[in-house]
Amino acid sequence: QVQLLESGGGLVQAGGSLRLSCAASGRTFSSYGMGWFRRAPGKDREFVAAIAGSTYYRASVKGRFTISRDNAKNTVYLQMNSLNPEDTAVYYCAASLRTHLMVVLARPEAYDYWGQGTQVTVSS
Repeated sequence: QVQLLESGGGLVQAGGSLRLSCAASGRTFSSYGMGWFRRAPGKDREFVAAIAGSTYYRASVKGRFTISRDNAKNTVYLQMNSLNPEDTAVYYCAASLRTHLMVVLARPEAYDYWGQGTQVTVSS
């Protein structure tokens, strides 16, 4: 069983930045493929970014968001810059114990464990 706990969400003005953190349990964190997803009000959950041996982003966040991990701290991060109101959503981190393939990690069904989510609100 892997537990994931997100933090770092909040209210920020357009153009601002936030850094989300996701702390994971488990002794083999370095072997997990990790991802961030988000769900905006009235919309489906969508992929944001993933990291395993490399990184992968959805097009609309590439160049603004950076996913990283600290295996010594069992933590994955999502640095979000140049935020705009369209980024408003609940952000979820997820762990995959089955794959490191980026194209697969872009799909929610690749993940075995999910966090509870953290709200990000960007005001205009």
